[in-house]
Amino acid sequence: MRNVLLIASLALAAATGLAGCGSSAQPSTGSTGTNNAAAPTTPCKADDFKVTGEFGKAPKVEIPACKPTGELIIKDLVQGTGAEVKTGTTATVNYQLTTFSNKKVLDSSFERGEPFDVENVGKARVIDGWNEGIVGLKEKGRRLLVVPPAKGYGEGGNGIAPNETLVFVIDGVKVTPAA
Repeated sequence: MRNVLLIASLALAAATGLAGCGSSAQPSTGSTGTNNAAAPTTPCKADDFKVTGEFGKAPKVEIPACKPTGELIIKDLVQGTGAEVKTGTTATVNYQLTTFSNKKVLDSSFERGEPFDVENVGKARVIDGWNEGIVGLKEKGRRLLVVPPAKGYGEGGNGIAPNETLVFVIDGVKVTPAA
């Protein structure tokens, strides 16, 4: 009985070891078992993100092959012509959220046809990236926000994975002055 257990244990260990080696049909890369695709080392800049589409319509966002930074990235894609979002105002916006890691649209008020009101900008009940990032947006303007985890959902929540970088395209629909 001991021999049967010993042989079974050796066979299991051998099978487990071979499973991680890959097939002989694949060329050897000298890898140590890590992903062969090199992780990007160049930090992302605003101009690395490509956004197409016109104001008022759902945008198409291309996530670049760069390394997300820990900084909030803000870039006006279309300069607005109306009132400007200031601390304390209410900003009515349309937005689209694309996650950096898997390049998927996670939420879009454009698709729902329902703009979103951000009341008391600067102290609104939204992520810090929005409280900071929409100040200065004007009505009829379109803005790109790339929000690092520390200014987004950090350890995750609301359907967002832990440490996710969030890519928003935000259209300024209306600005209402503080009461």
